[in-house]
Amino acid sequence: MSGTVGGAIGTGSVSTLTDATIRNIEKRETDSSELSAVAEKGEVSTADVAEDGGTLLLSHEEQFPIDPDGEIEEQQFTFRAVIVGCILGGVIAASNVYLGLKTGWTFGASLFGSIFGYAILKPLSKALPKYLGGGYFGPKENVCCQSTATAAGSLGLLFTSGFPAAYQLGLLGASPKDDFGKLVTFTMASAYFGMFFAIPLRKFYILKQKLVFPSAVAAAHTIRSLHVGKNAEANARKKTKALILAFIFAITLRVVSEYAPGILWDWHWSWTVYRLGWDWIICMESWNWIWEWTPAFIGVGMLTGLNASWSFFGGSVLAWGIIGPALVATGRAFGVAMSTEYPGYMNYMGMVMDDPVNAPTPRYWLVWPGTMLLLCGSFSELGANYRTLWASLVQMLSPVLKRFRKYKIDEKDLIYDPAPADEQVPWWMWSGGIVVSAIFTCVILALQYGQNVGVTILSIIFAFIFSFIGAESTGRTNITPVTSIGNASQLVIGGITRGKYPTKDAQMLNIAGGLLALGASEQSADMLGDLKTTHLLRASPRVQFFGQMIGALVSIFMSVGMYILFSAAYPCINSLEGQAHCSFPAPDVGAWRAIGVAVTSPTLPIPPSSGYTSIAFGILAVLVTVVKYRFVPVEKHIWVPNLNAIGIAFILNTTTYPTAMAFGSTLCFLWNRNYPAAYGMYCYAIAAGFIAGEGLGGIVGAVLQVAKVSGNYYGTAVGCPALEYCG
Repeated sequence: MSGTVGGAIGTGSVSTLTDATIRNIEKRETDSSELSAVAEKGEVSTADVAEDGGTLLLSHEEQFPIDPDGEIEEQQFTFRAVIVGCILGGVIAASNVYLGLKTGWTFGASLFGSIFGYAILKPLSKALPKYLGGGYFGPKENVCCQSTATAAGSLGLLFTSGFPAAYQLGLLGASPKDDFGKLVTFTMASAYFGMFFAIPLRKFYILKQKLVFPSAVAAAHTIRSLHVGKNAEANARKKTKALILAFIFAITLRVVSEYAPGILWDWHWSWTVYRLGWDWIICMESWNWIWEWTPAFIGVGMLTGLNASWSFFGGSVLAWGIIGPALVATGRAFGVAMSTEYPGYMNYMGMVMDDPVNAPTPRYWLVWPGTMLLLCGSFSELGANYRTLWASLVQMLSPVLKRFRKYKIDEKDLIYDPAPADEQVPWWMWSGGIVVSAIFTCVILALQYGQNVGVTILSIIFAFIFSFIGAESTGRTNITPVTSIGNASQLVIGGITRGKYPTKDAQMLNIAGGLLALGASEQSADMLGDLKTTHLLRASPRVQFFGQMIGALVSIFMSVGMYILFSAAYPCINSLEGQAHCSFPAPDVGAWRAIGVAVTSPTLPIPPSSGYTSIAFGILAVLVTVVKYRFVPVEKHIWVPNLNAIGIAFILNTTTYPTAMAFGSTLCFLWNRNYPAAYGMYCYAIAAGFIAGEGLGGIVGAVLQVAKVSGNYYGTAVGCPALEYCG
């Protein structure tokens, strides 16, 4: 959400930071060309108080000024920063598996790691003697802590997309628990590609293009506000208190609500009105139009801003309020009666059908247009920025060209790097890492998954190419379309291997190749975001590289462990049976499974009307992107709908999360407009606490479910449809 952001959308308040930029620019004398350049790059800046009492403008393009009162940080890479970062990232990794299975989105740990890392390490640095971990704790070490946390909190998307799809298709063992070793080694193979790819991309995207990376800029401003200024410690205490209270509230609500979900969590308002005598309103319940008190997605809305959240909500209205009912009314899709006792109460979300081509459910029918929107929207953005990607490739290959050929680079094309040479990551380190990772991946996929080495190398090449997409998208929009990237890799690999392998083997090759691309893109975007924070705060890129390498190990085992836990507590995650009532709709899984089947089947299992609509939506996505970049002024791009968010809404079989996000973003828009000081102080902290708290509360709920003491066993069904437990 980079965040990762989120599978498709990361976190970060692009709208509010950009508002600050516009206000600050208006205070200066600028000409139209400067304003255009600022808008085109999506400049993010904020005001800081200078020593003379004037206003000091902090831009995302240049390093923040050195604090004249700050102590010199002798060590940035410390044992205490790495350990605390790993612990905090582990919390986010666990939360991300929960949130990803709920909505297909995961979120970066940068803000959570920044604030909580400070809250833990600053008091310890003062209370403990130096030999026990005490000593000065400054902003650069804080960056190391948050970078480690970011890496430790990643990789959850592997287990909320491709792997559940593989289990639903019967491609792996009986359960994830039986495949623990295979899952760990595959995750290990996916973990480091993106990190190594990101290092050569740093100079172009951060130092040359100076892309925004909104979540990273937010983390940099947050860390600076915690350490710099006369009121830094007082402000830090306020932010930490807000984060802790939000975290406790969210985890408590999530756990307690399991025992009364119809009262404390989901408000099935249309069911209540139906029971009072308005028979027609039951259709709103059938299409999942309910209100959910989800702190995590209210928090996500607080961070992502109005464009992404309202595009998401608008996509839900289009899919589940207009197209879905129209399909049923015209006989192109069908539902199943939930109960003969309640006429009109239908299930439209099933994924098990006797004839998916001629008698699909609305959910199955909508998977294809949603997937097409994701793919065409992402690749249209790539095409619109092809010059940037080509220049990035040339810049990245320049060290190799200079070494092996008489390739002369014009001095004016060289990119100045402000980091000292001993703080940069040498070329042999990242290039050697790519080679070692490639060999390890080929061995693992050949021995454990039976994948051809040629196909694996092809997957690695596409993983590298798609890392550009992740970096470009995250840097400009704070959206990392990793699901679309994985799906696109599926399509390419499926086309190349079509007819050359038995169906089951081809599907496994297809999903494994897509997951490699997904993992590389996610890690690359996360690493570049941390390097952006590093650049702004004048920290060491090499320190962040080492911190992320260590943090990724935590993510590997934590993500696999959480996936096994949730699979044991909720078997419907890995089975097509019971999907209509599964607590985890896992929308990404449907797209991965659908593409895996489509590219390996003799005939396409797509309803004709759905296929034609998908083509139309794909063309529309391309046209919207062309119009956006050719005819819409850059400062008006926020009014162009977010196609990735709309595509996810088509695949996600619930409206609760889009509604919650729209609520959160609107609430913060009004908060910022009326009380900007309070908003600036508390928004990031409260949102981060909400997201992490609900995720951890979901883990507690899964443990209670396995122990058979959860709300499923002892909860009440009051407020739930048909008086059946709805937790």
